Amino acid sequence: MQWKNWSGSVSATPQQLARPKTEAELAGLVAQARKVRVVGAGHSFMPLCETDGALLALDRLEGGPSFNADKSRVWAPAGWSLAKLTAALWEEGVSLINQGDVNPQALAGAIGTGTHGTGAELGSLSTAARGFRLMMPDGSVVTCSASERPELFQAARLSLGLVGVATQIEIDVLPAYHLEEKIETYPLEDVEARWDDLAAKNRHVEFFVFPYGKYVVLKTLNPAPAEGPLKQMNDIDDRAFRIVCDICSVAPWLTRRLQPVIVGAGVRQRRVGPAYRIFPSDRSVRFEEMEYELPRANGWAALKEAIAWIQKRKLPVTFPFEFRLTAADDIWLSPFNATPGASISMHQYAKMPWRDLFAQAEPIFRAHGGRPHWAKRHTLTARDVDTLYPDAAKFKAVRDSVDPGAKFANAHLMDVFAIEERPA
Repeated sequence: MQWKNWSGSVSATPQQLARPKTEAELAGLVAQARKVRVVGAGHSFMPLCETDGALLALDRLEGGPSFNADKSRVWAPAGWSLAKLTAALWEEGVSLINQGDVNPQALAGAIGTGTHGTGAELGSLSTAARGFRLMMPDGSVVTCSASERPELFQAARLSLGLVGVATQIEIDVLPAYHLEEKIETYPLEDVEARWDDLAAKNRHVEFFVFPYGKYVVLKTLNPAPAEGPLKQMNDIDDRAFRIVCDICSVAPWLTRRLQPVIVGAGVRQRRVGPAYRIFPSDRSVRFEEMEYELPRANGWAALKEAIAWIQKRKLPVTFPFEFRLTAADDIWLSPFNATPGASISMHQYAKMPWRDLFAQAEPIFRAHGGRPHWAKRHTLTARDVDTLYPDAAKFKAVRDSVDPGAKFANAHLMDVFAIEERPA
């Protein structure tokens, strides 16, 4: 049997691929397996789910959301997709504090990799976690929070699946809210001049800019009163973009000529709907992605340097850069640890060469103090991890104590964290 990730660039041939329905069944699988990784939507571009052991999907695991008395927190199934979870939460009158722009990922995968949306004062999804129900290598179950096994909790907040199999995660939620989405196009220099004001006045603001384009797509989201049924389900129709990508995949030299016509001046688009339906978009054109989180003061310089680098070399980069803001946090392995972040996502069409492109661009973001999104393409070494994350040693100590046999680590993670197997 073979498993592939969403983009098709990562594959695995696990000895066992299972979708347990009960915790007892899951415990048996975990206890008996030599190696265990858990998979959600496979939306990671790094080989986080790659394994020759047991690959487990928890989307069918028993149990559902369980709220505290005032519905400010919920114990949620870790294996549910964000799409399924947010729809269920809406029916209960609550919403996630924030989301990213796609929602097929499992809750545990999103939290375990530090997935984030945008918002200068809003943290990643990991910052909403308040407790974990974790299965250990022997199949036993423990819970942890800031007051119960606090060291394990701190590690679990962004763990890449290395400290146990999460079956339930307690998260903060808000009363259900609607969002007004505005999409407008402006020259890049105009957006740069207004950026601080835009970030201060909008709950969410981000933009997309093609390296050869003249205009950026600026997107803002703000809470707003409901305005009836949502008629437009997606933010942008990407059918024409797919055609451009396919043309450029066979005639890369056309990239510089076609990009300026993709985004034109004067676009003004608006819609209002439930937050859980406005946040995510249907991104059907498959791509590879590298994302770096930079100190906020360095974001614009890094973006302009990357664009200039592409233009100077006339590189056929078909996808736009995405530029977002995220608040600082105190999570040990978070790229936003102690640093309010500007996120720059660099994409390439999945049918076009991307590996050398990303490898050559990565030093630009590293030179500006960047740390990569764990689930997006990067080339961090174990030495890099220790340098970039002052609390990495704390995380490693917890991981080593709960999984000394490295059952939950695959080859990629063993390299990145310099993990050595030893008897449990």
